[in-house]
Amino acid sequence: MSSPRLGNIETVPALDRPDLLAEPVLRALQGWAHAAEIGVFEIDPAVADTATLNEVYGLPAGTGANCVVVAGARAGEERVAACLVRADTRADVNNVVRRMLDVRKASFLPTERAVEESGMEYGGITPVGLPETWRLLVDSRVLDVEAAVIGSGVRRSKLLVPGALAARLPGAEVVAGLAS
Repeated sequence: MSSPRLGNIETVPALDRPDLLAEPVLRALQGWAHAAEIGVFEIDPAVADTATLNEVYGLPAGTGANCVVVAGARAGEERVAACLVRADTRADVNNVVRRMLDVRKASFLPTERAVEESGMEYGGITPVGLPETWRLLVDSRVLDVEAAVIGSGVRRSKLLVPGALAARLPGAEVVAGLAS
């Protein structure tokens, strides 16, 4: 099977370049039946943010997918979810995510905690290899993206994933209208 392509981006199979993956991402891919369908490509860490990456590589905004980490509490129990949404949308944290977590108020997990608990770098957090205690909410529109650019756990590379595979990530819950 060949690595996925998008525009002028050429990838190599993600497992062929473990140096471009955060440790939790590598472990998750090593145990996932669909890992061979995931490509990785190296980037300058200075262009890791979605808008800059799209500009540098000439990508439309709808090809990227961002992973944001949200938390809330109910009866003293913290509930954390990673939300994967298309880069041209925003996770509906105050309504949909809050209801999915069944909390009174949901907010973005502080960056330091998200980085520490995920074992991934800021700007590279990805739905692949997340802590098992976190829920993974995937906006249904991500599944329509032919080849989605997502984080690799580090800022110096990105994964290229067929959007439909997002539904097959361990623990993924596909949610219509997760983003607006």
